[in-house]
Amino acid sequence: MPSKRVVIFAGGELSPEYLNVLDEDDFIIGADRGALFLISHGYTPDLSVGDFDSIPSEALQQIEAGSRETITCDAVNKDLTDSEMALDYALNTQPEQILLLGVTGTRMDHTLASIQMMTRALQRQVNCYVMDSNNYITLTGSHALVQDRGYTYVSLLPLTPEVTGITLQGFEYPLTDATLKLGQSLGVSNKLSAPTGTVTIESGLLLIIQSKD
Repeated sequence: MPSKRVVIFAGGELSPEYLNVLDEDDFIIGADRGALFLISHGYTPDLSVGDFDSIPSEALQQIEAGSRETITCDAVNKDLTDSEMALDYALNTQPEQILLLGVTGTRMDHTLASIQMMTRALQRQVNCYVMDSNNYITLTGSHALVQDRGYTYVSLLPLTPEVTGITLQGFEYPLTDATLKLGQSLGVSNKLSAPTGTVTIESGLLLIIQSKD
């Protein structure tokens, strides 16, 4: 039976606190350095995947020995990032949710690519989230519940040229049938006014970013 949630640990910013989100029923994927992080902290990835070019060669043996399955690829002759490879395998398990950890960090190109690839999960009707120490990010094309997770702000950013019919409930700054266009900052730094807020849109794709300093 497919796992309800897949948790991917990639090779970006990683912290031991991320391990606290894991449940025993999660299917855990380590992408490149994320696999070594898991094994070094006593966790057994269900799958480790990547070119493993960011770790010493001897560490690959540790990953292969400490994972239930390992899939390697050439570091040059490949079309996908390690994170996207992991996402592909995650989607093939037909989960209800995918949580992406370690996909943000100093490489802005990798960070943006990881945020954008949430669209692939949305196309498969799979809820997908990106989390790090300061942010919790999701994507909607219709309706989303925003729970108070201890973050200070909730920002709404269009991922398509235009997002229409935006209506917010449970926020300090509500919107009704509003439109956000790419490049506008109107949706930045809102706050919840209730334990749960709702976001509904009529068209487009909208990033919902909970954040704190």
